[in-house]
Formats: sequence, structure tokens, C-alpha cells
Amino acid sequence: MSWGAASYSRRTHPRTRAPMMAQPSLLLLLAAAAVLLLSLCDAHNKLAKKSDDVVNGPLLTSKLGAKRTLIVGPNDEFKTIQSAIDAVPDGNSEWVVVHLRAGVYTEKVVIPETKPFIFVRGNGKGRTSISYESASPHNTESATFAVHADNVIVFGISFRNAARAGLPNNPEIRTVATMVSGDKVAFYHCAFYSPHHTLFDSVGRHYYESCYIQGNIDFIFGGGQSIFQCAEIFVKPDRRTPILGSITAQDRKEESGSSGFVFLKGKVYGVGEVYLGRANEAYSRVVFADTYLSKTVNPAGWTNYNFSGSTEHVMLGEFNCTGPGAERSQRVPWSRQLDQAEAAKFLTVDFINGKDWLPAFYY
Repeated sequence: MSWGAASYSRRTHPRTRAPMMAQPSLLLLLAAAAVLLLSLCDAHNKLAKKSDDVVNGPLLTSKLGAKRTLIVGPNDEFKTIQSAIDAVPDGNSEWVVVHLRAGVYTEKVVIPETKPFIFVRGNGKGRTSISYESASPHNTESATFAVHADNVIVFGISFRNAARAGLPNNPEIRTVATMVSGDKVAFYHCAFYSPHHTLFDSVGRHYYESCYIQGNIDFIFGGGQSIFQCAEIFVKPDRRTPILGSITAQDRKEESGSSGFVFLKGKVYGVGEVYLGRANEAYSRVVFADTYLSKTVNPAGWTNYNFSGSTEHVMLGEFNCTGPGAERSQRVPWSRQLDQAEAAKFLTVDFINGKDWLPAFYY
């Protein structure tokens, strides 16, 4: 295992050009282009945009102001992640960093609700991984990594449920990579892998920035109130069942409920076909906005598979999406194509009150 760090430098090579006299027609053309650019920028500024911060481990550490760090690694005080989590006192009220050395950690990890204010910091999702083979009829029991506490931040880690899709040959067996049921939980630059029910976004306000999520059947599901910013969603076929999978199955049960899944400025691609989501409850709410949809997305877009209720009140919609999978002509009639006014409340972290608790975000 290598513990070295890489660095790079960037150089520019200016070129010298002979001065040229601008022609009047050229000046007019440049002025028109400038006006167009300003108008496009103004429109863009109404949508979510990235802060000037480069989100990385040191930035998040400084923003959180953590004063204590527990290091996990083969030659460190804590050999397992769970032992470091257990060392955080119950009722903790100050941010504690649990830093993971690069490597693969083969264990099941649970952050109980009694241990808030933990920052789990990896060395990057390509270098730090938590992997465990776990299959169960129950989502909670199957999860490789579970967050039940409020105020948890995670950076630079891959989470994998290593159970094989064909064993056992039962589509009802769950293989959750990560379960999130705490409030004010954020994942930055993480990855989630599982044969299907990958991310159980159960309840609470959550933020996922620049994360990779892979699966097939209902692989982002639950009743969370969550934003997926710049998500990379990769669809894999599930050989255990002939049905097309759905990326999302959201569990909003009442009109007054605040939950919902919002996908901003990401991309959907993969193998085979998939629906963007399915009506899972009477008020299911999912929005894909400014997202690239590849031909992996079935032309119908959405489904009510296995849902016997009315679709009158579900809010499964799209705004300003692009790509071959964004073609609207064959969408199911009860799905929504949102206009700017309808989409506005979903396009910033205000949807999750993020300005009150996120250390870094798009705004």
C-alpha cells in the first residue's frame, strides 16, 4: 500500500502577437456578444452555482473548527473505524474528526444517534473504502455504513456492499451500501456501490456533493429531504429480475411533508434501461434539474410499478434536462415538466435549509 501524495504544477506560455486594428463591424459584433454573455450569466445565477471554495478535507476541517482528531489505520491507535466511532463520547457537542488512512476497511460501521458532530474524513473515494458483504430482508440490517446521528459530515470515502447480486437469487434481499437517518448529514466526494438498493436515504435533511452512486432497482430510496449536487449516477442491470429498475423510490406520504429528492447538475448513464423513479407513495417527490440524461433513461421517464394508489398528487418532474434521455414526447402523462417558477424552490440549498448548517455548498 502506498502512502505517498502526488502533486502537479501548471505553466502557461504566453504568445506574442502583432497589434491589430479592430474594424467597426467587429466592435459591434463583440458588443453584441458581451450583452448575450451577460444575459446568459444572469440566467445562470438564478440557478444553483458552486461557491469559490475548493471542497476538500482541509477546507471542511477548517470550516467545522474541529479540535480533536482520531486516526484510523493499521499502525495507528484505532485499527477499525467502529472503534474510533465508539471512542466519541455519547452526547458529544463539539466536532470530532475521525480520519481514515488510505486503504480498504472490511467492516460494518454504525454511527449511533447518541454520537453527533462527527466528521468522517477519508483520503479520497479512490483511495479509502469501507466494504462489507451483507444481505438481509431488512434495509437497516443490511447496511455497510449507517448514520443515525445528527450533524455528521463525510468526505472522500467509497461505501460498498460487496454482496453478490445473484446470491441469494431473491430480489427481496436488500444489500444497502449506506443508510442515512440522521438530520443535517452531508457527503462530499463519496461513492456508493451495491447490486441494487444502494443508498437508503431514510429521513432527515441531507446533502450529497459530487458523489458517484451505482445500482439498479430503487437504488436511491427512502423519505429523506435531500439534494444531490453534481451526482454521477451509473445504472447496472440486475439479472435477478426482468423488470426495469428505477433510480429513485421516494417515500413522501403527505402533502404537508417536506421530504423529496432533488438532483442538480449531474448525469445519468449506464447499461440497459432504467426509469428516473417510481411513484412509491401518494405524494412521492423527485426532481431532476439541469441534469444530463443518457439513452439509459426509458422514454416513459417514470413508472408507478407496484403502486396501486392514484398518481394525482405525486410530484415526479424534470427541469431543463438535456441528452437523449430527456426527450419529453413519450413521458407518462402524470409526470411533470417544470417551468422556472415551479422549479425555483428546488434549485438551491434552501430546500434543505443548507445555509444554516452546511460547511460548504452550492448556492
